[in-house]
Amino acid sequence: MKVLVTGGAGFIGSTLVDRLLADGHQITVYDNFSTGKYEFVAQVRGNPAYELVEADLQDEACLRTAMAGQEFVFHFAANADVRFGTQHPRKDLEQNTIVTQNVLEAMRLQGVRRIAFSSTGSIYGEASLFPTPEDCPFPVQTSLYGASKLACESLITAYCSGFGFQAHIFRFVSILGERYTHGHIFDFFQKLGADSRSIEVLGNGQQRKSYLYVHDCIDAMLLAIEKAQDSVNILNLGTNEYCTVDDSLGWICKQLGLVPERRYTGGERGWVGDSPFIFLDTNRIRSLGWKPRLTIREGVIRTLQYLQDNAWVLNQAIPRLQTDQQSSQEPARDLAGKSPAISFDREPRF
Repeated sequence: MKVLVTGGAGFIGSTLVDRLLADGHQITVYDNFSTGKYEFVAQVRGNPAYELVEADLQDEACLRTAMAGQEFVFHFAANADVRFGTQHPRKDLEQNTIVTQNVLEAMRLQGVRRIAFSSTGSIYGEASLFPTPEDCPFPVQTSLYGASKLACESLITAYCSGFGFQAHIFRFVSILGERYTHGHIFDFFQKLGADSRSIEVLGNGQQRKSYLYVHDCIDAMLLAIEKAQDSVNILNLGTNEYCTVDDSLGWICKQLGLVPERRYTGGERGWVGDSPFIFLDTNRIRSLGWKPRLTIREGVIRTLQYLQDNAWVLNQAIPRLQTDQQSSQEPARDLAGKSPAISFDREPRF
């Protein structure tokens, strides 16, 4: 199958590309590399089934050309900078909603009718029902990111109704794993790299969050595309557990051998639009035979190990650090030290 992956050089997108190529599909990656990494697609360069289009989704002519002959679209490209949405209010509209309209129009004009879309659990705003099901009462939006993604969902479902598209809309919790480039583990690792004795925690540390390991996420998506065959298929992807921010920080510090003083900014939210509790009902995807292989804690540790082994991802030198347990005479320890190699035992399905 010929598949176009927007944002295919990003964290989740590039991991999916590896899986699809391994399964024998012909892949076109469309990415402007604003957040994607050349390193994430370096291993597939030279593969005759792989093509890279380095362009922006706002270039409608280029997008239409890349769409020609495709049979399926994974639309992952987006602005995922949730925390700073209120500082640049048009960014979510332009990079999420408008480019999704561009993708749908390119599909319509080129006769492509199947799309998988990476939405978000943020569309539920501050839900009143936990675990939160896909058909919960229509939520009030609390972030510009969530609002823009919900608008994308509405456009996609309208194209399904008006033009005979088939869509798989996946509402993710936060995704963890290898090639992770932003989020709370990244932030904590950077902060501990700058100062191993003290760390700032946004909010009160009691925010409850759910996370999902990237390969478990991809397993779920590919299984749903295989088995869920309605015109519009909306599925939550997450685990049946959650942790507090303090829990996750504790796992990170234990793995690094650090005991920093925690300084809280206060309040139940880390930033405007931050939901203090995210926990999705995943019975719909589980009914298809899926369940995650890794716990949240295991996903956090694997993500941390990846950052330790790939300090270049942080785009800065990781200083050599001295822990609270070390005396001034002891040598400092590098947080970006080596960790055991990670192997995967997965068979891609599509």
